[in-house]
Amino acid sequence: MQIPNLKLVSTLIFFSLFTKITTAQDTVKEQRFNIHFQTTYIYQIKPAFHSPYEGPNSLSGKSEKENSITATLYVGARLWQGAEVYINPEIAGGSGLSGATGMAGSSNGETFRVGNPSPTLYSARYYLKQTFALSKEKDLQEDSANQLKIYQPKNYLSFWFGKFSLGDLFDQNAFSNSPRTQFMNWSLMNDGAWDYAANVRGYTYSLSTALKLNRFTYKLGIATLPTEANGSKLNLKFKDSFALGINAEIDKQFQINGKESNIRLLFYHNKADFGNYDEAIKLSNPDIIATRKSGRTKTGFELNFDAQLNKTAGLFGRVGWNDGKNETWVFTEIDRTGCFGVSVNGDTWRRTYDNAGLALVVNGISKEHRSYISKGGSGFILGDGNLNYAPESIAELYYSVKPSDKLPLWITGDYQFALNPGYNKDRGPVNIFSFRVHTEF
Repeated sequence: MQIPNLKLVSTLIFFSLFTKITTAQDTVKEQRFNIHFQTTYIYQIKPAFHSPYEGPNSLSGKSEKENSITATLYVGARLWQGAEVYINPEIAGGSGLSGATGMAGSSNGETFRVGNPSPTLYSARYYLKQTFALSKEKDLQEDSANQLKIYQPKNYLSFWFGKFSLGDLFDQNAFSNSPRTQFMNWSLMNDGAWDYAANVRGYTYSLSTALKLNRFTYKLGIATLPTEANGSKLNLKFKDSFALGINAEIDKQFQINGKESNIRLLFYHNKADFGNYDEAIKLSNPDIIATRKSGRTKTGFELNFDAQLNKTAGLFGRVGWNDGKNETWVFTEIDRTGCFGVSVNGDTWRRTYDNAGLALVVNGISKEHRSYISKGGSGFILGDGNLNYAPESIAELYYSVKPSDKLPLWITGDYQFALNPGYNKDRGPVNIFSFRVHTEF
């Protein structure tokens, strides 16, 4: 285990706390400019588990200890009527357990498949958002990361252009969306079967739009895919290979006991130089890379809901599917998924700012994908050298404590239990214990 510089970790956390204290007074009704900051540190322990054999991308059967850190600066500004610009430099370091391989639902959503564990600075987001009012009624939008405190029309048409994460706009969920403050597992922070367009760190160049009409919001986006599976370089050479992801979503707001809730339907279609599982199986040594061909596609959909039941508890769930004929290109090797969970705050036991969650997710893969792995093939996440197939089932429980109401600091204990890691019932079960420190201003 390579530990990120602890002096850097403590400095980032102190900086965010100090800045929060010294900028607490905000009397401006509408902002021209804002700045926010977050730091998240996660430490994970995985005891040894039953592992009779291992392949190139297996979750190691030995005990492991890994950690990660991210720090993000959020800068926003108004340019002209309805126009906002946001820039996010980010630092990330550390590693997932076994290099974030061996479980389709990897256990730390703050780590991606990046080989260098040393803290690295990069440009996460830089994009322009233009909003056109479709109604005279307006609501005051609160000041937060990548969100200025301004009056926004209740009905609007907005355009997003630049580099950002598709998860910033699509597949939102009030209770299961952020590994920095909620569930840590990859297949709980987003729909695992949504192979969303992104580079290895989760960002892409995109032109997206959102149309809000009363309680319905309609979203459409096109985004660049990486030049290779799990790649860092995004394909901008459209003349050579028209590799793009198309995403469309309908979001309906409704109320339960007077509380806001949402249901969403997402459709996506990716086109790139994918390899094909059936063709790879026919090779003497199954290799998905050797079968890559221009013009192949991957199509999928997702149903997603969150429901605030009362002032304390909320429910959420997702069901996702993709055709699973061609290789996973971006997110993780999940072709079918379903999850359900509950989130509660500590108001009942007089800890209003505390939060807890419990969720169960079941992941699966297509028969073509299954056959490829069982014959010794590997993707960029999975590859035990063999496969005794069973759905991968993961339960996650967390409790987040806010020690002081006046300090933007949250400390979380998290436990994950996984059956059939990597869809292999010959291996496991797996127990993963995590400790998280998150601060923001």
